[in-house]
Amino acid sequence: MKTPVFTGSSVAIVTPFRDGRVDYEKLAELIDFQIAGGTAAITICGTTGECSTMSMEEHIETVDFCIKHVAGRVKVIAGTGSNDTMAALELSQEAEKSKADALLMVTPYYNKATQRGLIKHYTYVADRVNLPIILYNVPSRTGVSFTTDTYRELAKHPNINGVKEASGNFALLASTLAACGDELYFWSGNDNEVVPMMSLGAKGVISVVANILPGLMAELTQACLDGNFAKGAELQLKYLELMDRLFIEVNPIPVKAAMNLMGMDVGECRLPLCDMDPANYEKLKATLRKYGLIQ
Repeated sequence: MKTPVFTGSSVAIVTPFRDGRVDYEKLAELIDFQIAGGTAAITICGTTGECSTMSMEEHIETVDFCIKHVAGRVKVIAGTGSNDTMAALELSQEAEKSKADALLMVTPYYNKATQRGLIKHYTYVADRVNLPIILYNVPSRTGVSFTTDTYRELAKHPNINGVKEASGNFALLASTLAACGDELYFWSGNDNEVVPMMSLGAKGVISVVANILPGLMAELTQACLDGNFAKGAELQLKYLELMDRLFIEVNPIPVKAAMNLMGMDVGECRLPLCDMDPANYEKLKATLRKYGLIQ
């Protein structure tokens, strides 16, 4: 039996940019805001953190800065996935040197992989690090999904701890939980699916919404961990429009726009991500007003 890396809400934290560089002063503020809001873990340099537009050096430095600033107050999960196994290994080993608590590794994208290739890719890295690994299944971005059989095989590795599941495939979730039990844990990768996933046994969420409402996601996941799914469902449905609106365009464009509208001043997205379509921007503002997040 393995122990889950964390339970509750982990923020998939944005990376604030200023004049083409990582704004470390602002990143420190965001980290402190998350910890004060009850976030259980900081996931740094994931999709929401725009890791795909960062150089290797910048990626390593940002992970290292986050770990140093958190200073053990909560867990730090370093995004280290790549479509190049050797690059994923290098990022993973550097995160281990910086004393990350765990790694988040997305499935290889563009070149994709067969199920046999996925097993070889993750096993290669897992054999060469001593940190727990959270697999990341997001076929809408990568074009490839795990199967239950692949999950079952990877769960045998002592360093593979669980999955950030963003496929929306509840049959896959249920069959894998039934097959793997406490050898492979799940976290929702979609804010609008947290309660149903936790009702099946997921341990929480790696959240985009937590960037603006860390307390909400901490409360929602804790309710589910306590078995109070009625309260969890109430919160899920109350904030569903906001959760959906933050994905009106590709993540993290809307959440960064929302944070800037709320005065959090996180800067721009990097190309090829760009400013929101004006009509979508107005819809986002209207939703933020509805929830009392801006005037």
